[in-house]
Formats: sequence, C-alpha cells, structure tokens
Amino acid sequence: MLKTESKSVDKSEASNGNCKVFAVANQKGGVGKTTTTVNLSAALADLKRRILIIDLDPQGNATTGLGIDPRNFDYSMYDVLVHDVPLENVIEATSVKNLFLAPATIDLAGADIELVSAFSRELKLKKAIDLVLGDYDFVFIDCPPSLGLITVNGLSAANEVLVPIQCEYYALEGLGQLLKNVQLVKTNLNPTLEVTTIVMTMFNASTKLSTQVVDEVREHFGDKVCKTIIPRSVRISEAPSFGQPITIFDPMSKGSVAYKCLAEEVLAHG
Repeated sequence: MLKTESKSVDKSEASNGNCKVFAVANQKGGVGKTTTTVNLSAALADLKRRILIIDLDPQGNATTGLGIDPRNFDYSMYDVLVHDVPLENVIEATSVKNLFLAPATIDLAGADIELVSAFSRELKLKKAIDLVLGDYDFVFIDCPPSLGLITVNGLSAANEVLVPIQCEYYALEGLGQLLKNVQLVKTNLNPTLEVTTIVMTMFNASTKLSTQVVDEVREHFGDKVCKTIIPRSVRISEAPSFGQPITIFDPMSKGSVAYKCLAEEVLAHG
C-alpha cells in the first residue's frame, strides 16, 4: 500500500502567499536548463524566498545536482504523476536553506506511456502543486527536453515559462516548436500560460558569435530577455558533480555572481 502520511517540511520561514510557478523548458538539449533551474533557485533561496524545484526529467540531473541520492527516498515525481501520491510526501529538504526538491528517478521515463489512459492526465501535476502553493514563493518545474505528457503536465501547471537559450550556433533551433506547443497548451489547458523570461546561457565573451546570438534573440523577444547573461564557466559545470549549486560550490565565481544577479532581476519583475 502507498504511504499517505505527511512528510514534515520545515515551514518556519513562511512564504509571501503569492507563489509564481515557472516551467523551465527548451526542447533543445544542452542549453543549461537544469543548471539554470538549480542555480537560480538557490540564489532566490539565499534571498530568503522559499523555493520548490520539481524535477520532471527522468535523467534526474536537478536531483543529483543538489546532492539528493535517488536511493534515499521512498517516493519521487513518478509516484505523484502515476500513483497520485501527495506532493508533500515527496518533497525533500536540500543543503540550501529555503530550497526544497521534489526528486525524479529513471522511473519517470515510462510515465508518458502509463499516463495515456489516466483520467485528466494533462492536469495531474497542476492538481498536486495546487495543494502546496501556499508554502512557497516560487516553484520551478525542470521539464525534460521533449514534448510528451510529462512536459505537457509541466506547462499546464505553470503560470510562466522560462526558456534558457545558449549563446551558440543554432540557438533558436527548436524554439519555434516550443512556442507553438506553449500556445497549444495555453489554448487547450492553461489560459494563463505565457513565455515571460528568456535567459541567455553559456556566453563566451571572447567570441563575436555569442554577442551576435544575444542581439538576435533580443531582436526577436525584446524585454522578455533578461539583462543578466550567464557566462560559460568551468566552475558552473563542475558544481553538479559535487551535489551543490554554484552559489555554494564557488560563491565568488563569475557564474555564481551572474545567477545572483539573475535572481534579483526575476524578483524585480515579480
């Protein structure tokens, strides 16, 4: 039988009662999606906001990147989506104060198929999140780089979409399809959904290409593109292998400073 008792999550730092839910999405892989989810969330937590990361990627990179061992918990997001386990029973505290995680395991890889026959299958995550919204200031949903029922659940549960775009060739590849899919979800499932935040990642100041890509994206999307640009950084790449966000792993690094600036910018647009 499934365990139904509530897991104790520290609520001593109360949220402001006005939770924003972001789906972090890009159907192109390797753009810094999980990196941005983890590090932006950690930077916001440092600013005394209560943050929940929901790891919807079967690879579980946000989970391991925050030092959470998949062998050490009873339930994961698979159980929330497929077996209706309450989200509060899944949430784990992280080493960062105010930052919590609903972890993923490889079991999620089969969830798309298992959800096909489920009632109200596209809205399972939204219903689960609605029950915990009052405990957090921000929820970031780390979506997989594909459009299946898991990603549709992420988009259906969010108010806003945050899109990381890398400052490299083919930066806009697949973005048109993502925007089309966001519009489909908006029309059919979630009328409040909007792409509000675009974050330029992996910026290399030594190349003209990076600057050209930023200019091109700004031309397309205007003030949806954050002023803060995330640099390409070895330290950012190393941090997940230590199970830490860059704000803890190397707090004075350029990458850490950039994510702290991005957090301030996201708050200012609140």
